[in-house]
Amino acid sequence: MEPVSLIITALVAGAVAASKDVAEKGVKDAYEGLRALIKRRFADNNGAKVVLEEHEKDPETYEVPLKKKLTEAAIDRDAEILRAAEEVMKQNDPEGFKDGKYNTTVTVAGDVFGVAGTNTGTVNVGNVTKGK
Repeated sequence: MEPVSLIITALVAGAVAASKDVAEKGVKDAYEGLRALIKRRFADNNGAKVVLEEHEKDPETYEVPLKKKLTEAAIDRDAEILRAAEEVMKQNDPEGFKDGKYNTTVTVAGDVFGVAGTNTGTVNVGNVTKGK
């Protein structure tokens, strides 16, 4: 899943869950955390803030404009926001998350010297070439 698609999927899932009276506290909290991070990144962009608010009310109509605003602000490359989106999906769909349904595709430009961290799923590395 592309990072921007993960963020939008998490926003939709979180909004749906938060609108229910019996929404899981974990989903609501994760969703509110994700929205707060995005709002902070949109702080100087009133148009983007309006699109985010309208997307919550009408996701189908505002998906394309939101995707554009997220990409323009490079939010789809923000590791903290991606982790927050993953947390929403982990809380909302634990089995899908565990099965890798919400894995993101990562594109790296330039030289890669090493990767550190933990992985609980599968890492597939395709053709690797030296960046320009």
